[in-house]
Amino acid sequence: MAHSKFQVEVLTPEGEIFNDEVEMISTRTTVGSIGILAHHTPLLAMLDPTELRLYKTESEVVRFAQAEGYMQVAENHALLLLEEAYAPSELDLGDLRDRLGQAERQLQDAQDDTEQQRVAERDKLRLEAFIRIAEAA
Repeated sequence: MAHSKFQVEVLTPEGEIFNDEVEMISTRTTVGSIGILAHHTPLLAMLDPTELRLYKTESEVVRFAQAEGYMQVAENHALLLLEEAYAPSELDLGDLRDRLGQAERQLQDAQDDTEQQRVAERDKLRLEAFIRIAEAA
């Protein structure tokens, strides 16, 4: 069964990575997984690292490794502002594992309740999510 479509824009600091109509968005907010369909009530959410899935149809899905960010849904339009987003095929598993090791060392060296600790924890979570996505690709 076909679903109504709505416009979705995905932006990173490097620019626009997606701008098209979709039937559904599947992502993760700071409070859990969420699916967005056309005519969703207005929403503003903080996003956690995960695999972002944009369903153009039931069988055509555009996937991205999504970093932290924000999503705004209003007037049958969704805007996702992400720190980073990559197609799974663009992920380098070796590089991600190296970066994860570096983030883990920074986390060990960080003082409790410091900005350095928060950045290292955030980096570790993002890199772990990206590794899961790269391994599944």
